[in-house]
Amino acid sequence: MIEFTVPTMTCGHCVRTVTETVKKVDAQAQLTISLAEHRVQIESQHPVAEFALALAEEGYAPA
Repeated sequence: MIEFTVPTMTCGHCVRTVTETVKKVDAQAQLTISLAEHRVQIESQHPVAEFALALAEEGYAPA
């Protein structure tokens, strides 16, 4: 399980963008997102760095 805190994820649009970004890295990834806690949990075999880089490139750099 990969877990990120994404402070810039503050609205529904952000959640959609984060979801789409994760799915671009791994279409089979399972996500759990808590907007209130700015938390993204990803179940995937892909490296953590791939998700961190992809999210940062979209403006949602993990803290």
